[in-house]
Amino acid sequence: MQRDGSVRVKSLVQKEFRQFRRDRRMVMMAIVAPLIQLTMFGYAVNLDVKDLPVAIADEDHSAASRRLVAEVAASRFFVVQRMTERSSDLIGLLDRGEAEIGVHIPHGFAREQRTGGAVVQLLVDGSDSNSAGIGAGYLAGLISRHAAQALTERRQRSGAPVRLPRLEVQPRVLYNPSLESVFYMVPAVLGVVLLVVAGTLTALAVVRERETGTLEQIMVTPLRAWELLMGKLIPFTVVGCLDLALVLSVVLFWFRVPLRGSLLLLIGSSLLFLLSTLGLGLLVSTVSRTQQQALFTMFLILMPSILLSGFVFPIANMPPPIQPLTYLIPLRYFLVIVRSVMLKGSGLAALWPQVLALAAWSLGLFAAGTARFRKRLQ
Repeated sequence: MQRDGSVRVKSLVQKEFRQFRRDRRMVMMAIVAPLIQLTMFGYAVNLDVKDLPVAIADEDHSAASRRLVAEVAASRFFVVQRMTERSSDLIGLLDRGEAEIGVHIPHGFAREQRTGGAVVQLLVDGSDSNSAGIGAGYLAGLISRHAAQALTERRQRSGAPVRLPRLEVQPRVLYNPSLESVFYMVPAVLGVVLLVVAGTLTALAVVRERETGTLEQIMVTPLRAWELLMGKLIPFTVVGCLDLALVLSVVLFWFRVPLRGSLLLLIGSSLLFLLSTLGLGLLVSTVSRTQQQALFTMFLILMPSILLSGFVFPIANMPPPIQPLTYLIPLRYFLVIVRSVMLKGSGLAALWPQVLALAAWSLGLFAAGTARFRKRLQ
């Protein structure tokens, strides 16, 4: 009897693979979509601040002001887009988007610099808060170093003792010394790909059977509920594992993201997260009658999951009433695991709370999805 059941499951799995291979849209979603997402997040979505357009109003026209302008232009973070002699022009340049930061060097800058009291005004376009905040911080630091260097040189030339405050800062960046946002974003795409591909494919495949009427035809066969469930889940589990291998290979060998931790821990947590996506797909299939309804339902689930998981925005920066909701999202725990394993080399001793929470949510969603799906079959 058990042998007959395994034969029936094997036949259904073969049928699912043949049907999947013939559906080009499903193949595109499973193979091409992850590569497109990796390309987008690896190259297009870049949080690094480089070549920020700057407009400078130099009203002093002195050697000191020209030296400051040259230092700004030589920085890899800024590009001097426009030079003007009137500070009133800066607002217009910011309004038209020709610059994101305006630098006002007032008249008498060189004279005030000799006494250590020079002031430079920065006008920042705050519509892009990330670039504005980081760029303004970089520029303020550059101007401060310029002022300290100029004062030191003046006192050395005059022969007076240099008694500047001795406060030396030596920052050391761990885990991502080059501060590449790609190393932060690309590993997280692994979770998004599994969520989108495995969950959506599972929901669409089951709903398509119901929409075309073939699910009822299968139900009148000797297949039992658990056999039909296994026959549906095994193909998409295999597809999810293939996507996992594909995305992980691109992350490691194309984008050169380091893997400092355990590959076994990473794969194990990925399989746990895959369980949650399969269960989510089954849940969506039980509340949807058409493929369009399944797509809209998945969209309503995917957007909050991605936005509240810490994929782009840190959870600590979210409003306090929103932060508790993030604990309901399995992707939150998986992103902490994948980023910590790859960049920090963290092990199970440090990540066991996230692994335990991910396992609980994944098993819970999978159990709920399978139970509801079997109930609908019966």
